[in-house]
Amino acid sequence: MKGRDAEQAAISFLQSHKLTLVTQNYRCRFGEIDLIMRDQATLVFVEVRMRANEAFGGAAASITPAKQKKLLCTARHYLSELNDEPACRFDAVLFSSPAGQHVEWIKNAFEA
Repeated sequence: MKGRDAEQAAISFLQSHKLTLVTQNYRCRFGEIDLIMRDQATLVFVEVRMRANEAFGGAAASITPAKQKKLLCTARHYLSELNDEPACRFDAVLFSSPAGQHVEWIKNAFEA
C-alpha cells in the first residue's frame, strides 16, 4: 500500500464512521494536512500514516512533536480562511502491516 492508497483507504474508513470529506491534501506555506473531515459539527484534521512494521515505534511514533507543530500551524492557516471557527480536533489514521490491513483510528491524537 502506497501513501495515496492509504489516504483513500482512510477516507473510506472514516466515511464508514459517518465523517464527511471536506478537502484532501490541504497545503499552505506551513505544511500539509492529509485530510480535513467533518464529524457532525466538529472539523477534524486527519494525519494518515502507514508503516509496514513496528520498527522505530511504528506509525504513531512517526507523528513527532515537530510534525504536530507543522500540522497545528497549517490548521490555523486553514481556519483563518473561514468566517466562523468550528470545534476542531486532530485525529490520526494509522495503517500497519505490509499490505496495510490493520487500521487504527486515534481520535484527539494530540492537543492543539
